[in-house]
Amino acid sequence: MSQNPLTRSMNLRRSVLSVPAINVRALEKTRLLDCDAVIFDLEDSVAPEKKVEARENLRAFFSGKPLEGKERIIRINEVSSAFGRADMELILALEPDAVLLPKVDEPQNVMSVSDLLADADAPENLRIWAMIETPRGILNAPAIAEAGRTAGSRLDCFVVGLNDLRKETGVLPLPGRTYLVPWLMQVIIAVRAYGLDAIDSVFNDFNEADAFDAECAEARAMGFDGKMLIHPAQIEAANRNFGPDEAAIAEANAVIAAFADPAAEGLNVINANGRMIERLHLVQAESLVHKARLIAERQTAK
Repeated sequence: MSQNPLTRSMNLRRSVLSVPAINVRALEKTRLLDCDAVIFDLEDSVAPEKKVEARENLRAFFSGKPLEGKERIIRINEVSSAFGRADMELILALEPDAVLLPKVDEPQNVMSVSDLLADADAPENLRIWAMIETPRGILNAPAIAEAGRTAGSRLDCFVVGLNDLRKETGVLPLPGRTYLVPWLMQVIIAVRAYGLDAIDSVFNDFNEADAFDAECAEARAMGFDGKMLIHPAQIEAANRNFGPDEAAIAEANAVIAAFADPAAEGLNVINANGRMIERLHLVQAESLVHKARLIAERQTAK
């Protein structure tokens, strides 16, 4: 049975920082950063001979002070690889908020891990994120998203990986990502059809602040929920670009107030100040206001 396609995560995912699990200092630093989520990477950033050490680093980190106010995602190696079994055992032991699967090419990649987690009685709130970073992943994005919204699936989010996609297609890393935009929009259509979130790809040069800011703005205009980051210096721009502005918050509150009017009870479409508003806009408004509240609470807690 399919889930409601409008049901999306209520978590903040503006800034998703990727940290190599082999780097103990970087792991500890995440406790002090203002990012919304952290991907603890066991895959590309960890050499084969360092995989065991990286897993032990994560065991030690997760046994320490909790990482408050941030989603914790562990990117594993491909389940079929020589490291996949040990990585999944670590996921079951640490119970992060999500496991990020690399190079998801087809629905079965997600469903097989969903089955593994279910068979191990993993908690329901341990979710799955999918890296969409291959030509087949882009072509199959709608099918992956659809399968991820069937009963028993734990899929919550797509993360686009353009470095691998460029390598496999030969598309050059040009400013503005002109020749990649159609593929990025295909991901957005897929996730929005099935109630998932989408995180834009990394920007490789963290010294190019203006170019990074522009790419964040571009991704936000496309409809992405946030950006995968490679350096703490990128957090502020991601939070600013993907966070709701004051005008959007005011409009969302107006929508909520309009549907709260007793005269709107039972109506799916209402007229508010000469503008037709559907009830689906209420769902979107409530999500935006909730996330704005989370941001405000974080600022207050600093």
